[in-house]
Amino acid sequence: MNKTILLDNRPQGKPSHSDFKFVENDKPSPKDGEVLLKTCYVSVDPYLRGRMIDQKSYIEPFELNKPLSSGIIAEVVESKIDDFSKGDYVSAMLDWKEYQVSDGQNLQKVDPDQAPLSTYLGVLGMTGLTAYFGLTDIGKPKEGETVVVSGAAGAVGTVVGQIAKIKGCRVVGIAGTDEKIDMIKSKFGFDEAVNYKTTSDMKKAIAEAAPDGVDVYFDNVGGPITDAVMANINRHGRVVACGAISTYNATETPTGPRLETTLIKKSVLMQGFTVGNYAEKFKEGVQQLASWMQSGDLTYTETMVEGFDNIPQAFIDLFDGKNEGKMVVKV
Repeated sequence: MNKTILLDNRPQGKPSHSDFKFVENDKPSPKDGEVLLKTCYVSVDPYLRGRMIDQKSYIEPFELNKPLSSGIIAEVVESKIDDFSKGDYVSAMLDWKEYQVSDGQNLQKVDPDQAPLSTYLGVLGMTGLTAYFGLTDIGKPKEGETVVVSGAAGAVGTVVGQIAKIKGCRVVGIAGTDEKIDMIKSKFGFDEAVNYKTTSDMKKAIAEAAPDGVDVYFDNVGGPITDAVMANINRHGRVVACGAISTYNATETPTGPRLETTLIKKSVLMQGFTVGNYAEKFKEGVQQLASWMQSGDLTYTETMVEGFDNIPQAFIDLFDGKNEGKMVVKV
């Protein structure tokens, strides 16, 4: 049999297990021009929460009673396409199914001998590319500048901080536990870090951690943390708007300080993006990230959850900050 995970309800607030439904069907067989894929690793990401809402966005929303999908590493277990052989591993946006067929379009072969398979969903996948292009193209960090990263212990944040250090910057991370604070400083080389859950005055804490002000802010969370960072932004600062996990489960539109005056007075650039904007440059990005990994300048951490049945819980855990680095489910 073949398990599939469907979107059963559109979540109200934080997702729960009742929003997902497991169904079982016969394992499919490939026709001519198709391959049969076995899911090995599944990426769960905060942006998937936005796809559960029925509204227009940069990507189509999930449909009710249809499979969810995300980045997946799969093994080719049967092939009727010349370009793929049994035993190949591929990366693609695929459904949350144990087995599925594909016509081979958009399947990217990955080499398990070059790097662990899960890294192609993380530091060498969309996570790493998001960090790389967002920071280098929008943030444009210069040697000696101060870069602040929110969600710093997460999949994107850990990579952003390391790239900023490679560029010669002072890096300040914001995270939610003392363990995460210790990790980003000891393992990923952040110069300073702020625990937002134990800090009563974020504006003051950021000013102390970044005494020369903030030149680049890589924003993964939005909300009050962003308000505090913006109060410390320097003239000609750059704000990379990557994510807003603090508001993804909000049932009403939150209101915070208005940023227009700060943007104008300090000539600040604030730009949002999605990694798909850089699709034509993905190869270049992966090559650079892989080069930094090989030289030892870039490392990674993962939170690995085991079992296909645990995919929904792993996704839900993202909103409680239970991941360090990339959250991946090993099937």
